Amino acid sequence: MEDGRLTTRISQKFNASTFQLFLQQLLRHRRSGRKLFVVLDNASWHHARALRPWLHDHRRILRLDFLPPYSPELNSVERVWKLTRRLCTHNRYFPVLEELVQTVCDQFARW
Repeated sequence: MEDGRLTTRISQKFNASTFQLFLQQLLRHRRSGRKLFVVLDNASWHHARALRPWLHDHRRILRLDFLPPYSPELNSVERVWKLTRRLCTHNRYFPVLEELVQTVCDQFARW
């Protein structure tokens, strides 16, 4: 977000439906009268046919821009995940998934 706020959503699976829910969440943070631009990698759920009608209905306030394929150096979130792994998860055992999720969420909250 332009103001530096991190917007996240935790989901058990990643698909077109959960991605649409995340986009709806992002739109709630959009400044009135402003268009929201989202830069994405090329994950299959970002291109799902099921999203097309919803994206078409929201085209005046939402634009999806895709990075070129195989370009991790352009995807800034790759650096975030690398740092997160180094600070939070490297050489650590998490007996349950919830502990891993909480550790990562705590790090994001600190940032």
